[in-house]
Amino acid sequence: MAMYESKGSPLLTRKDFLKRMLWHIGIALLLILVVFMFGVLGQVAVEDISLHDAFLNTALLLGGIGTHSMPQSVAGKLFIAIYGFITGLLFLASIGVILAPVAHRIMHKFHLDED
Repeated sequence: MAMYESKGSPLLTRKDFLKRMLWHIGIALLLILVVFMFGVLGQVAVEDISLHDAFLNTALLLGGIGTHSMPQSVAGKLFIAIYGFITGLLFLASIGVILAPVAHRIMHKFHLDED
C-alpha cells in the first residue's frame, strides 16, 4: 500500500487529509522524543550531571537556546557539540515530515487541474 495517492487518483477528502497530517505530526513528535531521550541519556552517561539537569540542558538545546550548565569533560563538550548539530538537523527533518502532506496535496491538486 502506498503512503500517498498516485497522480491518477482523486484528491483526498478533507477528513482523510487531516488524518494524514495528524499521522505526520505524530511521527515528527516521536522523532523529537527519541532525540530528546538520546540527549538526556547521553549527557548523564558522559558527564557527572543529574537527570533533571540533563533534562533541562537537553530541552534548552532542542529549543535552540543553549545549555544551562557547560559540560566539564572533553567527552561532554564533544557530545554537546555533536548533539547541537543533530538538533539542527532534527528541526529541518521534522519540518519536512510535517509539511510533506501539504506539499503533496498542492502538487496533486495541480496535476488534477491539468487533466
